[in-house]
Amino acid sequence: MPYINAAAALQIVALLSALPAQYFICQWYGTDSAQRIQITERVIASWRSFTKPYLSLDAWADRLKLWLSKTRNWYYGVKKTVSGDNEAEPHSYFAGSTHVHSPKPEYIQFSVGQVIVHKKFGYSGVIIGWDVKANTPGERLQHKYPPVKQDVKGTPHYRILINKANGSGKSTAYIPEEEITIIMGLEVHHPDMKAYFSGYDGSKYIMQPWLKKIYPHD
Repeated sequence: MPYINAAAALQIVALLSALPAQYFICQWYGTDSAQRIQITERVIASWRSFTKPYLSLDAWADRLKLWLSKTRNWYYGVKKTVSGDNEAEPHSYFAGSTHVHSPKPEYIQFSVGQVIVHKKFGYSGVIIGWDVKANTPGERLQHKYPPVKQDVKGTPHYRILINKANGSGKSTAYIPEEEITIIMGLEVHHPDMKAYFSGYDGSKYIMQPWLKKIYPHD
């Protein structure tokens, strides 16, 4: 007996249900052919909209990417570590800390959800976190900032999801405030967007509830 996969099974069900569906449409709407055609088209459109998310490989791939991104974020930061002595959080470098950023210092110019363009390299992205000053391993700071730019370490730094439309090989960046320009009306494409944001209002992205708890004033 030949093997029948889920997609083929759904197609067979659709074919078998076509005749009774046509019969009921005729019973409900009589001999008005124009109305029957209109109803039939609606039924077909509804069936396509129902089956597309389940028959499309791209839809399943997107669903898997979203699940993986949520799992990764839960593991590396969304799950808060309970500590009674203000101990350093694991994985808290690069604006990855899950402590509540409140109150927000007045000198922090930008907010989570704003879309940015890098002044020097030109790539775009969206802010997903910030630190009041650079928070990275010491050796990385020494490599990133030469002696003449050591003062930049003490300025606000932002974690960025880089727009895949740029064609850049990098997925994220951690950059100082002085390298950022804010832009509006530009949407960012990145596989982790839905893990951090629920939508876009034209000026900034709307944070998911878990992220809003960390940055309540953004």
